[in-house]
Amino acid sequence: MARPPSRRPGHNRKAQYSLFASYVVAMTGAAVGLLLVVVAIFDPTGFAAIRIATAEITRPASVTMKNMVSGVASIDEVLASYWRAGSQNVALRRQVEADRNRIIEAKAVAQENLRLKKLLKLVEDDGSELLTARLIASSSTSTRRLARLNAGRWQGVRPGMPVRAPEGLIGRIHTTTPNTAEVLLLTDTSNIVPVRRANDSVPAISTGLGDGTLEIRALAAGRNPFKPGDLLVTSGVGGVYQPNIPVAVIVRIAGEIAYGVSLANPSRVDAVVVERSFEEAVTRPEGNGQLAPVEPDAAQNSATP
Repeated sequence: MARPPSRRPGHNRKAQYSLFASYVVAMTGAAVGLLLVVVAIFDPTGFAAIRIATAEITRPASVTMKNMVSGVASIDEVLASYWRAGSQNVALRRQVEADRNRIIEAKAVAQENLRLKKLLKLVEDDGSELLTARLIASSSTSTRRLARLNAGRWQGVRPGMPVRAPEGLIGRIHTTTPNTAEVLLLTDTSNIVPVRRANDSVPAISTGLGDGTLEIRALAAGRNPFKPGDLLVTSGVGGVYQPNIPVAVIVRIAGEIAYGVSLANPSRVDAVVVERSFEEAVTRPEGNGQLAPVEPDAAQNSATP
């Protein structure tokens, strides 16, 4: 029968020291384990303190190992996300573009609502009969400044009626057809509007120059009372335009003449309001359906109880 091989490491001192160290470690571990068992049985409080101290000492190592295990476990997710990053970026770009378009549409709707609210407030604040319409075209000739309205005689539009927008006065009705009407714009050379300065009621006359600007001449003789930035509104003189409708703002002074620009730009205005003339609006209907002016004495007597 063969003799079993000897477990002695021979004459190699390194092997001998390794074997001796393993025996020492094994015996030390057994002794420590036996000691812990004895402490756990006879001194539970001391064993709990030892366990807490061991947990605190090994905490950094436990956290490091946990992070390593989590990182290794998430490698497949990281690789999959990296693989799908291209398609996800394309989808996100499309979503951002769609959201941007929606934001632009929402802003446009908000501006349209604000403009329509101004127009509605303008209609609500005025007690005269009104007609809302739209500017649909402008004249092709440069000698006249005209715009076309999508309402005419059949809708009650008559020559001379003022046309205004939320920003200010546009002009007045020049000619009408059954379903359309031409508006003589403020900038036309034949359109003369009595105006006044808004802050101190200095009277003046506004005349179109045909180039998009207005010529403003003060009625009072002497030094030009206007300065750039002055706001002009209708004065109500003449019985066509109701008072206090914004007309223009002064931009330049040249001697006795001031030049301004209209506040309501027809090229940027869509919905407008056609009003009855101021003289017609301040009259009241009689039994025969015609309009007659209110006598001052009659108005005073009706107001007196």
